[in-house]
Amino acid sequence: MKIICTLGPSSYNSSVLKKLQNLKVNIFRINLSHTSKNDIYNKIIYLKKNKIKNICIDTEGAQVRTTKVKNKILFKKNKKVIISISAKLSSKKKINLYPNFDLLKCNIGTKINIGFNNLALIVKKKNYKSKILTAKVIDEGYLESNKAVHINQNINLPALTAKDLFAIDLAIKNGIKFFAMSFVNKENDIKQIRKLIKNNTFLISKIETRSALQNLEKISKKSDALLIDRGDLSRYVPIEEIPTAQEKIINHGKEKNVPIYVATNLLETMIKEHQPTRAESHDIYSTLKQGASGLVLAAETAIGRNPIDCVKFLKKSISVFKKQNKLFKK
Repeated sequence: MKIICTLGPSSYNSSVLKKLQNLKVNIFRINLSHTSKNDIYNKIIYLKKNKIKNICIDTEGAQVRTTKVKNKILFKKNKKVIISISAKLSSKKKINLYPNFDLLKCNIGTKINIGFNNLALIVKKKNYKSKILTAKVIDEGYLESNKAVHINQNINLPALTAKDLFAIDLAIKNGIKFFAMSFVNKENDIKQIRKLIKNNTFLISKIETRSALQNLEKISKKSDALLIDRGDLSRYVPIEEIPTAQEKIINHGKEKNVPIYVATNLLETMIKEHQPTRAESHDIYSTLKQGASGLVLAAETAIGRNPIDCVKFLKKSISVFKKQNKLFKK
């Protein structure tokens, strides 16, 4: 049973890394969506100096995000706001997005969700001369830096961003063997990254879109493992159907002998608290019982107060599951 830890401010620390190693964490994940291009090399070298071997580069992939804001901004219902493609800071008047794509392909009436704090807008006008959209807030919420943006219509985005290509080249030159591809939609996406990382690497394809679910068979054939990102997947699958989607993907993995890892909200409470909820404990047990091959900690170990305790709890949960499984087999 694999444990994957996402690295961040809470875990880029020699003492914490040493403890995670001692707990036998299997993969240490660098999330490019929250790593600046200038920091990638330094983080790889820092991990190597701390004798971290199983480093995984997780791509940004085909995902629209907001630019940075100085402080989080509350957008109240019915507020009008400009949306544009730019690397500049976002503000209370303008929300800037990246990477570059044809923003004007967005239709009037298209809903745009930002982050997971209920902020939602609807496109009201298009300005072809200025290449901007005017939108109205339909669900109040906060705008924060680098938040995922879900546009409720098909838009064309490259499978790998310029930062992804830069990081992959850097990773290969530094002997990194683990890669995760975000927002895989189809078989050709995997072919694109395989050309870069070659076949002597371990590729985890992340299932987090409707297209990935529809192309699960072909994606799994080209992957060494699949990762269910329940957060981003919930943009396409209603939350009440996430458990059945997870079960379907895990069953597919067992049938095809492809490892399935599960991420998002495993120990969300422990980002701030010392103990998980009973529901979180049950979720972990149920996920293991379904047949998951690995569990992924994201914010829990990247920005949480208790990264070590989170891993310890996962290990205890896995131990309980294994003991119970042996009893059933008897």
